[in-house]
Amino acid sequence: MTMLRWLLYAIFIVVAWNITTELAAVLAPILAAAGIAYLLDPVLEKMVARGMSRAMAATVLLVLFLGTVITLCVILIPLAISQVQQFIDDLPGMLDRTTVWLHEHGVDLPKPEGSTDGKPMTWSQYIESPEFKEMLEKTVGSPSEIASTALGSILTLLAYLGEGLLIPVFAYYFLLDWPNIKDRVRRMIPPRKRGKVLEILGDIDGVVSGWIRGQAIVTSLLAILYAASFYIIDETVGGVPLAIPLGLLVGALTIIPFVGTFVGAAITAIVVVLDWHGPNTLIAVGLTFVVLHLAEAAVLTPKIVGHKVGLSESAALFAVVAGGKLLGFVGILLAVPIAATIAVLIRHLYRSYERSEFFGHEDDAIVPVTDAMALVMPKEDVTGTRRSLERKAEDDPEDKK
Repeated sequence: MTMLRWLLYAIFIVVAWNITTELAAVLAPILAAAGIAYLLDPVLEKMVARGMSRAMAATVLLVLFLGTVITLCVILIPLAISQVQQFIDDLPGMLDRTTVWLHEHGVDLPKPEGSTDGKPMTWSQYIESPEFKEMLEKTVGSPSEIASTALGSILTLLAYLGEGLLIPVFAYYFLLDWPNIKDRVRRMIPPRKRGKVLEILGDIDGVVSGWIRGQAIVTSLLAILYAASFYIIDETVGGVPLAIPLGLLVGALTIIPFVGTFVGAAITAIVVVLDWHGPNTLIAVGLTFVVLHLAEAAVLTPKIVGHKVGLSESAALFAVVAGGKLLGFVGILLAVPIAATIAVLIRHLYRSYERSEFFGHEDDAIVPVTDAMALVMPKEDVTGTRRSLERKAEDDPEDKK
């Protein structure tokens, strides 16, 4: 009967996974709204405890949350677009300067095909040449095809925006109904197992929610700090194109433990070298990474996230590598919370194992000595036997008192 029950559990998990995979596109706004409600519910509970109605608290919380996101987008997106456009305009010249610098140091990059006035083309000339436009048309398509693709992309974007507008609506109703949702889940658990299951779910919630909320705050702060630092360096020293988008990208990558900061540093170094303005820029960027990384490790993460995950550095790194191999980028993002959940389950299994009949008790290690066994033993006070413990108790004056 036990094997049949576990088989049914496995079948249920497989069927649920397949249904979720097939309906992922439909469920995406709902899951995103549930995630927002999950993150904001503790704050909402504190507001309700202070006397505010749940509907009013949910409204205020969502307005503040969405207002913050929209304000940041309005400020940062135009800056990012202008810097990307400027980078695209300057890219041919950067490639030319990089090619010349590498040639002076004995490294020759492949040159573009074609010539002007009998001389080989530079990259800037090649990008503006008819050959490049013809190659681009063959690769991407004719202008009419590009326009058709762009129109389809715009319609797809509008559809995504429409779905995005549903997220705040779903999040609002999730926040209103969150206590009832938790109560329904609790009543679905069999009464004989309810206490243990709720204890495990409480431990998982404490670990995962603490990590997600804390990491979201830390990542947002680092993204703003990196973007502001790169922008200041570009305005004062120069040589950091894409300062705003690059800083936001580096800050977002810090959500990936260990690997994210190094990847962000490598990308930044490549961009700085492409628009080389001297070693001062590279030194300033390097100091920015060192200072902010130390601030993250010594102040932000311990104070905001804490040590609730319960994973060692090696275990977290292994989880990131395994998540990337199994689920790609999504696996990298979910690696630490999933590993923390598994760690909680393993700890509870180990406690159950310690309380099991198979594990027994410490007294089970004491071997009782019969009279026949005592005759063949060289010493009666053999360590770990019941006779030795009894004799020790007789000889110990403290025990006699």
